[in-house]
Amino acid sequence: MPLYVDGFLLAVPKRKLDLYRRISVKAGKIWKEHGALEYRECVGDDLKAKHTGPFRRGLKLKAGEAVVFSWILYKSRAHRDRVSAKVMKDPRLASMMQGVGIPFDMKRMAFGGFKVLIDL
Repeated sequence: MPLYVDGFLLAVPKRKLDLYRRISVKAGKIWKEHGALEYRECVGDDLKAKHTGPFRRGLKLKAGEAVVFSWILYKSRAHRDRVSAKVMKDPRLASMMQGVGIPFDMKRMAFGGFKVLIDL
């Protein structure tokens, strides 16, 4: 069974990064509790690519926003589907957003599921 990854790319207003981090720590614990192998949230640091299309362009990054690249690792796609179903039903996930709201524009988020091609 090949490993499977859910990948996310989003723009988060820098002034909301701390809120995003706090929400992500809680969400990551929920994902791991339901079986995810890894949960990572990364903030762009060196994004000035000279010979390739930068992450910034795909997101149409605005002034004052940071690029966040995230992934969740699973044993397989079937494992991901089981874990995600449990996470989406977990009332703690919905309750985290009450009164706070999502700290980024979901319409500009890129998401996809990926089969791991190489695992060294």
